[in-house]
Order: sequence, then structure tokens, then C-alpha cells
Amino acid sequence: MSAANSAPSSGPALNRPIGPGRGMGHRSLEKPKNLRKTLVRLLKYFGPYKLHLVIILITTAISSLAGVAGTYFLKPIINDLTKYIGHKSPDFSNLIRTLFLMGAVYAAGVVSTYIYNRLMMIVSTGTMRNIRVDMFRHMQDLPIKYYDAHTHGELMSLYTNDTDTLREALGRGISQLVTSLFTVCGVFIMMLVLSPLLTVLVVVMIIVMTLTIKKIGGQSAKFFSKQQRDLGKINGYIEEMISGQKVIKVFCHEDEAIEEFEKLNENLRSSACSAQTFSGILMPIMGNLSYVNYAVTAATGAWLVLLGYTDIGTIASFLQYTRSFSHPITMISQQFNTLLAALAGAERIFEMLDLPLEEDNGFVTLVNIDISPDGTIRETSRKTGLWAWKSPGEDGRYSYTQVKGDVRFNNVTFGYSPDKIVINNISLYAKPGQKIALVGSTGAGKTTITNLLNRFYDIDQGEILYDGIPIKNIKKDDLRRSLAMVLQDTHLFTGTVRDNIRYGKLDATDEEILRAAKIANADFFISHLPHGYDTMLTGDGANLSQGQRQLIAIARAAVAAPPVLVLDEATSSIDTRTEALIESGMNKLMEGRTVFVIAHRLSTVRNAKAIMVMENGEIIERGDHDSLISEHGKYYQLYTGMFELD
Repeated sequence: MSAANSAPSSGPALNRPIGPGRGMGHRSLEKPKNLRKTLVRLLKYFGPYKLHLVIILITTAISSLAGVAGTYFLKPIINDLTKYIGHKSPDFSNLIRTLFLMGAVYAAGVVSTYIYNRLMMIVSTGTMRNIRVDMFRHMQDLPIKYYDAHTHGELMSLYTNDTDTLREALGRGISQLVTSLFTVCGVFIMMLVLSPLLTVLVVVMIIVMTLTIKKIGGQSAKFFSKQQRDLGKINGYIEEMISGQKVIKVFCHEDEAIEEFEKLNENLRSSACSAQTFSGILMPIMGNLSYVNYAVTAATGAWLVLLGYTDIGTIASFLQYTRSFSHPITMISQQFNTLLAALAGAERIFEMLDLPLEEDNGFVTLVNIDISPDGTIRETSRKTGLWAWKSPGEDGRYSYTQVKGDVRFNNVTFGYSPDKIVINNISLYAKPGQKIALVGSTGAGKTTITNLLNRFYDIDQGEILYDGIPIKNIKKDDLRRSLAMVLQDTHLFTGTVRDNIRYGKLDATDEEILRAAKIANADFFISHLPHGYDTMLTGDGANLSQGQRQLIAIARAAVAAPPVLVLDEATSSIDTRTEALIESGMNKLMEGRTVFVIAHRLSTVRNAKAIMVMENGEIIERGDHDSLISEHGKYYQLYTGMFELD
């Protein structure tokens, strides 16, 4: 019987300012903190694809070197053709063999290119699949405090920006980098073989081009970084303004919103203009320098031919190598930066994967039981609706304690951080079937008590007993199966209404779902939806009112039918008429069950067995409604409106 537990929201999922590598544009400034460690760990994900990688390396080498070898064939072809000038009956047999050999080399290159591209896609997509699986599985087992400490936007950036950057690098970056390395090495060797003198000239021109790239590229990267920061600011502002349109219109804040947007938009325009300017002039400059290099090499080569130091075929091949030498160098520079950015993203992913999982040292489990007429408890695999805590003994035998819902806090102290105590030496108890209400100002510690009961957080001092068993000894999954929560911030999943109610008990029958909906008084409005219980809900139930969403959440808790029920502002978005209609159903749900109610609407807690008034992490008053009213204390002030809740 799974409880519908939702983690507290950590704030709106706004886009935070995007630094280099966290969005579109240049990522050349971002580098991993520990390159070697991150690279070694990433390589472990390639373990299942060792054979693929060997084939990829071989075919990449063949593909690259085929292009290099194919260019060399220009030398014998042109030299043979020059020999035939003036011959009336030239013999082209040698030329034809050379052309066939050249075609075979290029064909091998084409086949190799197809093979390594296909295999690289298999490796990259498979690796990313495994990384995403590890990320999602690990996140499911992280403690709630991790989600409280990170915004939704920060968490989603791991699955979007970081994984996209890594996917791009694995899919294309690595193969292009390896191809470029093979090509550069092969071309340089062939250039040395053809003409060492012309090779020195080309290297000098490459150095000039590299210095130009460094100078202009540095300015481009700087402005791209500023553009990304400005883009992050404007994206966050737009999302915030769109989600807050009602508030903007209510307070007539349209002009101020437009004015602030125009400032942010102008900053983005300015930085984008500078970034695109430097980026735009880089390629033309490099292209012109490449043409200059080609022209100087051609002129020098022609001079060497005239002096008899070389032949036309050699110069033709060398000029072709010259054209194909600078491009791979540029590609290596670009792909190297892409890989650094990808490794930085991988490092953030691995940092999350290295976070300690939620600790669970419990050994007491929750089991189904039968109770014989003489009171003997027997464990059973049948769904009996009766539960017991199964505890191992020192002698290897198990003892069973029937789950009744007796909850006790004994001198409990807790703080989310060591320097800020939220719960200070609190003691309270709830007997089976009792309804306990927690009231007080915002920040008094009411919700914290329910978080401790679920073991979303562990206490610093004291103990919490559940049916006489310390909850630290109960396995967390079993503990939470015995609880159901209905929170103020209702979360519905994409799926049918029936599926969302069944979330409280995955094996619930349609009859159980219908009965739970009737208890929550949700059956009436569900039946009038376009497809009833099979109506699809998307966007967190955006097509329903807040009250209807909470009714479904109450039905979700009702279908779980746990021994302990926690209602955290569960009826805050339900009007008083609807609240009155579901009161009788909720009373049926609460029969024989312990209920903790947190409420600002004090009319909902009048019938509670005990009301705890909290202030600054302490219980300052306790008793039933009548006794607290007669005391004329804090509860009396809250109830009569002399002091309103925050």
C-alpha cells in the first residue's frame, strides 16, 4: 500500500544564468576540474562496446588514410599524362590501372566511413542511455534534502544541457577528432615526402593562421560567454513573467515588466552582436589566409618546377594536400573545446552520481498477516488488510507486532542545519484512531514533524516510536507504505484519473478506486469529466481546478488505506461546502487510524482528539478545542482572530 508522498517544492524551475557550456554558443571557456579522473570514469561506460571501438578505430584510420592516399595518386596520373603530350598513339594502360586503384582506395574509404559512423552512433546512444539510467536510478534513491537544496532547473540541466553536450561530443566530436588527427598526420607525412621545402612554407602559414584564430577566437569566446549569461537572465525573466501574468495584471505592473525586459533584451542584443561579429569575421579571414597560403605555395612550386627541382605531378598533389591540411587542424581545435565542455558536463553528472544515497539501516519490515481466533499472528502472502511489523530476534526467529498506528515523539530535537534548530525537545503521542492537529504560525515546525515521521530527515536527538518500535529500525520503504500523505501542493502525474488514484496502491481494483473516490467526494466531478475515470491528465492536472486536484489526492490516500494518515493543509483549496461534504467520508477513512492534521483553517480541527499549538519549534499549548478555548491562550487568539496565522 504505497503512500502518495511528494517532496516539498524547491522553488520554481526558472532558468538560472547560463555560463559557458550550459547553453547554446561557445563552450570553449569551460573545462572539467579533474580532466583525468572524469575521462577515466567516462571510458568505463564504453566497456560493453570494446569490440565496436576497435572496429571504429580501424575503419576511421582506413577512411582518413584513404583520402590521404587518394590525393597522392594525382602525382602519377598527371605525370603520366604529361608524358603522352605529342604522342600519336599513347599507351593508357598504366593510367587506367592507376585510376582503378585510386577508385578502389576511395571506395574503401567510403565503406569505412559508413561503418565507423554507424558504429559510433550505436556506441554513443548506448552510452548515453546507460548514463541516463544511472542518473535516474540514483536520483530515486537520493534523500529529500538533496531536492530541497537544488532548484528544479538545476536538476533538469543535468538531463538537458549536460547530457546534450555529452551526447554531441560522443556522437560526432570524438569521431571527427580522431579522423582529423589521422588526416593531419597522414597529410603532413606525405607533404614531407613530396617536398620538405614547401612543407616548411605551409607550416609557417599555419602558425600565422593559428595565432589569428587565438586572437580573434579569444574575443569571440569572451563575448559568447557574456551572451550566454544575458540569455540565461532573459529566459529566466520571461518564464517568471509568464507564470506570474495574473499578478502582473492585478497590480498593473505591465509597463514596469516591459521596461525591465527591454533592458535585459538590449544587453543580450549588445553581447550577441559583439559575439557574432567576431565569430563572423573569423571564417572570412581564415579563408583569405588559406587562399594566400595556396597562392604562395603554388607560385613557389611553379618556380621549383621551372628550376627542375620537382615535377608538375608533385606540385599538384602537394597543393591538394595544402588545401586539406588547415581544415583538420581547425576541426581539432573546435572538437577539443567541445570535448572539454562535454567532460565538464560529465563531471557534474558524476558529482551527482557520487552523492551518498539515502541511508536505510532498518531491519523491521511490513508484512500481511492473519489473526487466528486465539489472537495468534501469522504471516501470509494474501492481501488481508491486516499488517504487522516483522522483527528478527537474536535467536533467528521473528516476532510480529500488529500495526495499529501508535506514534510517539520523545524529546525530539532536529534542525535542517546544525546552526538552526527547527524542532526543540518536542514530546507528543498519538494513540491508534486519534486525530492529532498541529496548528501555529508559518515556520513553527508543523510540517517538519511529518517529514520526521516519514524519515525524510533523521532526528538529531530523542526518538520516534511507531507501535513501540523506533522508526530508525524500520525499513524506510515499509515505513512509508504504512503512511499516506495529502499535501497542500498536490502533484498529479501524466495519465488517467484512474491511474493517479491507483498511485496510492498499485494493485488496487477498479472497485477500490471507485470507493476511494466516493470517500473523497471526488466521484461526482470525475464522472462528469469527458471520459470519466479514463480522462487523461497532463500538465499536473492543469485542466482541473486546484480543489479537484486535491480531491484526487485525497482519493489517492484513501485507496492506500494506511494505518496513519497525514493531512498537510489537505483541504486548503476546497471550499467550505465541499469540505463539509467530504467530512463524513474522511471520518470513515480515519476510523481506526491515526491522523495528523496540519491546518490554518482552524474550523477543520475542532473535532481533533488533541490540538498541539506550536511556536518556534516548541509545543506551547495542547488539549482539545474546548479546553484550549477556555485557557484564553494562543489558540484562543488564533481561533477568535485576535492573532492571525502567517
